[in-house]
Amino acid sequence: MPVEDYEVVIGLEVHVELITRSKMYCGCPNEPGAPPNTLTCPTCLGLPGALPVINQEAVELTALTGLALNCEIDEFTRFDRKNYFYPDLLKGYQISQYLHPICHGGYLDVTDGGTTQRVGIRRVHLEEDTAKSTHRESPRHGAPETLIDANRAGVPLIEIVSDPEIHSPDQARQYLLALHEIVRFLGVSTANLEEGTFRVDANVSVRPKGSSTLGTKVEIKNMNSFRAVHRALAYEAERQVAAIEQGERIVQETRGWSENQGVTLSQRSKEHAHDYRYFPEPDLPPLSLTLAWVAEVRTRLPELPAQRRQRFQEEYALSPYDAEVLTGSRATGDYFEEAVKLFPQPKVVANWLTGELFRLLNANNLDITESRVGPADLAGLLTLIDKGTISGRAAKEVFEEMFQSGAPANEIVARKGLSQISDAASLERLVEEAIAANPKSVADFRAGKGQAVGFLVGQVMKASRGKANPAVVNDLLRAKLDGAG
Repeated sequence: MPVEDYEVVIGLEVHVELITRSKMYCGCPNEPGAPPNTLTCPTCLGLPGALPVINQEAVELTALTGLALNCEIDEFTRFDRKNYFYPDLLKGYQISQYLHPICHGGYLDVTDGGTTQRVGIRRVHLEEDTAKSTHRESPRHGAPETLIDANRAGVPLIEIVSDPEIHSPDQARQYLLALHEIVRFLGVSTANLEEGTFRVDANVSVRPKGSSTLGTKVEIKNMNSFRAVHRALAYEAERQVAAIEQGERIVQETRGWSENQGVTLSQRSKEHAHDYRYFPEPDLPPLSLTLAWVAEVRTRLPELPAQRRQRFQEEYALSPYDAEVLTGSRATGDYFEEAVKLFPQPKVVANWLTGELFRLLNANNLDITESRVGPADLAGLLTLIDKGTISGRAAKEVFEEMFQSGAPANEIVARKGLSQISDAASLERLVEEAIAANPKSVADFRAGKGQAVGFLVGQVMKASRGKANPAVVNDLLRAKLDGAG
């Protein structure tokens, strides 16, 4: 059968490191970026006799994420030991959840090509991260070696498992973008793919179109960007179809994505759940998550990105594009709404925020939370423009200095003498001089060439060193030229 006669079936497993003050089962600080092996203790190192204690903050953030993904929260939840051996798993087992996760049965609506599809969320469970392995060539003897940094061992980690209901690499990317946006909006994680705080594994299989039987799945790892996920899924689907067409049997295995080669490479046979020998963690009690507790966590849910985008279009009459840009992060949306409260012209605020402010933030590699120009400062500048105190051109100069120095707009305008001249009496002499010095433009205007007035406006602006209000100048010129005609 040709490739188009097959359907790809994708399930995604996303690991998200939580932002908590301490690790999952001990009091060590959860501080990414610390020098290697400086944030450890007997518990996260897996030393004999050390006992774990559940991090309540991590449980709350897991439930919050589950609620944002429309999950049910189990009243009874417990932790299990997942047994396997790898150098970065210091205890020889991982404390995770298997039979009784905190969250289950949710969904995420994904829009792809104008069509919205609901992808089921099978579970959101809480576990601990492993230590970090760094593979390199030894600087001493040149042989391959692996370095272990235990700072990450024990960091709270949630795993978000989708149902196998995704049927294209494009749809998978849209699902991940939506999920990534939500966890960042909630503030539960930095969700940085390059730093590994948002990691994606994919289970991929193919089957003839029309079939309801799932094919043998292959797990894909080592994808550290949305682009890599898309490329890996597309390659793996094509590889499996080609293998089936050649009479080969797909084996259940784990394959790694090679960004340089653009292929997936076999790493090991894929384990089944029973291979991990799950059993209840004997050192931790089960948790009872009451309805009252869940209700209290639910009150912390912010307005989520999709809801905010829709509201911005309806309440502020913004275009879908502007609404999407302004809700790209929770901080950006908050900034916009604070500025609009003080300067109630949403489109003008949106244009300055996504134009001048974003330009300077990007040029200086800053987040909007680091901007010296706050919502009130931007509103103050826009008020000066609206009142005619400064011109739009001068406003951009003022904004640049506001961004660099943090000084308010009115102070900069006064210091630099940038106030716009809007008084007609003050401009009348300059207008008359422009008319007297440019008889050809005057004749052109009287001959019906309305654009000639633009040249005369420019002459007045030049004579006033850019301080004249062009709208007032335009009105004065037309009044005098029409009156003289």
